[in-house]
Amino acid sequence: MWKWLLIVFLWCVLMCGGGGAFLAFTPQGKKLVQGSAFAPKPTPVRVEAVAKGDLVRVVNAPGSIEPKTKVQISAQVIARITELPFREGQQVKAGDVVVRLDSRELAAALESAQAQLRGEQARLLGNEATLAQAQRDLTRKRDLMATDDETKASVEEAEERALRARASLESSRHAVEQFKALIVRAQKDLENTTIVAPFDGTITKLNAEVGELVVVGTLNNASSVIMEIADLDTMLMKARVDEANIAPVRAAQPCKVFINAYTNKSFAGKVEKVGLKRLVDRDGTGYFEVEVLVDKPKDLIFGSGLTANVDIQVQELSAVMKVPSQAVVERRLDELPASVRSSPLIDAAKAFAPVVFVYEKGRARAVAVKTGASDLTHTVVTDGLNVGDQIVTGPFKALLSLKDNDLIKQDKNAGSKSSNNADPGEEDDDPAKPEED
Repeated sequence: MWKWLLIVFLWCVLMCGGGGAFLAFTPQGKKLVQGSAFAPKPTPVRVEAVAKGDLVRVVNAPGSIEPKTKVQISAQVIARITELPFREGQQVKAGDVVVRLDSRELAAALESAQAQLRGEQARLLGNEATLAQAQRDLTRKRDLMATDDETKASVEEAEERALRARASLESSRHAVEQFKALIVRAQKDLENTTIVAPFDGTITKLNAEVGELVVVGTLNNASSVIMEIADLDTMLMKARVDEANIAPVRAAQPCKVFINAYTNKSFAGKVEKVGLKRLVDRDGTGYFEVEVLVDKPKDLIFGSGLTANVDIQVQELSAVMKVPSQAVVERRLDELPASVRSSPLIDAAKAFAPVVFVYEKGRARAVAVKTGASDLTHTVVTDGLNVGDQIVTGPFKALLSLKDNDLIKQDKNAGSKSSNNADPGEEDDDPAKPEED
C-alpha cells in the first residue's frame, strides 16, 4: 500500500514542478503571472505637462495690525479730571477738547506768582534808588577828601554802602527774573489743564473717569495714561521677518496681507519701512520688524492688535519654466539609478539630490533637476526638464515613496476626496486660494 502512496506523491511533485516551470519560463506562463493578483499594481498619480509662466517669489512673516499714527494722552500737571467730553470709540477732530482738569489751584498759584513779581519789581526800584544815592554820596565824599574836608574812614564807609546797595540791586534783579519764569511755568500749567486732540482720530482706549486724580505722565508709568487716540483710517502691519529672510526685503515692495479676522480675504499692501535693528522673539528667534502699509477698504474698521500674516513680493520672474513645488522631491543618491547619479546636475558630495519624476510609458523615471526661486506653490526649474515633459505632481503621499521605474497610472483625481482610489485618511493637497480684496 505504501508503494502506491509513494507513487502518487512523486507524481504530484512532478506536476507542481512542471507547472512552475511553465509559468516561469514560457511566454504563456509569464502572461498568466503578469495578469494575476501577484503582479504589482500601478500607483495612481496626477500628471501635468511642464510649462512656462510667471512666478513671484515671496517672503512670509507673521505680525499684527496697528494704527500708523497713535498717541497716549497723559496729564502734564497733577489735578482732578473735571470733564471728559468724548467716550471710548468716539471720533475726534484735531483741536477738540478731550480732557479738562481742575484749574483752581493752578490759577491761584499763577496769581500768587504775579503778586510776588510785582512786589519784587517795587523792591528793585527802591534798590536802584538806594544805589544811585550811595553813588552820589561816595562821589561827594571823595571830592571833599581831596580838600581835607572828609576823612578816609568816611569815604571807605560810603564805598561800603555803595557796594551793599549794588548787591541788593543785583539780588532784586535775579528775583524778578525768577518770578517771571515762575509765572511762565504757572501759565503753562494752567494751559495744560485743557488737553486737546493732536489729530483727527478715534478714542481707542479710555483709562480714567471724571473725578479721578491724574498724575504727570511718564513713559514707564502706564497708569498715567488717560486715553489713547489713533487714526484708524491708515493702518500698518508690523511684521516680524525672520533674520534668514530679511536680505531681499526692500521698501516699496508690494505685499498681500492676510488678517485672521477676515478669512478667505487678502488685502494689498506696500513695505513702508524695514527695521535696521535685530530683535529677539520670546522663543529666542532673531527677526527684523518690517512695517507694511495696508490698503484698507473704507467700509472696514481694523481693530488694533489683529493677528495677520504677510507675503512680501521680493522678486518677479516672467516666462520661466516652473513646476508645482511638491513635484520636486529629495532622494538619496544611492536610491537613484547610475544614469541619474552621473548627471552633471548632481552634486556627488551631498547625500541627497532634487529630482522630478517624469511619466514615461506607465513608469516613473527620475530626472535630476536644478531649481531656482520658489513661491508658495511653484518652483522654477532652470535645468533638467523641457517644456511639455509629463511630470508627476501628486498626490504628496505617493511622491514620498515613489522610486525610479515604479509602475504608475494617470489619474487626475488621485489624492483627492472624489477619487475612488484615494486613501480615506488622505486629504486633497491642492488648497483653495483666498479671495483678494
